[in-house]
Amino acid sequence: MKLITYNVNGIRSAVSKNWVDWLQAADPDIVCLQEIKASPDQLSSILSAVEALGYEHYWYPAQKKGYSGTAILTKVSPKHVEYGCGECDYDFEGRILRADFDGFSVMSSYFPSGSSGDLRQAFKYRFLDDFQAYIDKLKQEHPNLIISGDYNICHKPIDIHNPRSNAKSSGFLPAEREWMENFINSGFIDSFRHFNEDPHHYTWWSFRAGARAKNLGWRIDYNLVSESLRGALKRSSILNLATHSDHCPVLVELDV
Repeated sequence: MKLITYNVNGIRSAVSKNWVDWLQAADPDIVCLQEIKASPDQLSSILSAVEALGYEHYWYPAQKKGYSGTAILTKVSPKHVEYGCGECDYDFEGRILRADFDGFSVMSSYFPSGSSGDLRQAFKYRFLDDFQAYIDKLKQEHPNLIISGDYNICHKPIDIHNPRSNAKSSGFLPAEREWMENFINSGFIDSFRHFNEDPHHYTWWSFRAGARAKNLGWRIDYNLVSESLRGALKRSSILNLATHSDHCPVLVELDV
């Protein structure tokens, strides 16, 4: 099974940059999208194109128009789809969408950013605490989890182009990195780092100052896989040639 996570920074914008052709060529079995910035009623031509490629599609837009939101496209019919986590502040922004299959579950997650100021940083910290508690409980019923998405956190210095100058930047703050470490240690595998320990691999670049051309990036998009699926992991890679967004897709392949 090939699974791709991709923060598209607006699905309509991505489609205008030949995203559907890319999807056909990449041919993943499951796609987790974040920051879709649209609702299904705005996407009729996109939905038809996705269906023509053999995908079922599930969308969880934010209540605020043109903001946030997640989606899952899948060539395998899920047994159940869960919209949200039951916490209205996060569900209002469409941040968590889960599809359950035989033997495993896939979650598309869009963690808040704290870069706009103290209020959103506090919101982010609250989300992190609540997400850990939510997953701790969820694992009891669904132990084989793949939590894909934009975590808006660089885990370690290797995951950011300049750790010193970004030491006080949201997304690389000590408390955020500590949360990421503890979350992974609670029973997950960073699938990309499982296969690749080299530096200079990033998934997001600022639009400013030619950051992408210079590879001045951050690795903030992950496919975290339950420890129980360790033996199923086959490969993972960052698909940095895809340029439909300020993020790029991340692939994980499993034998499930």
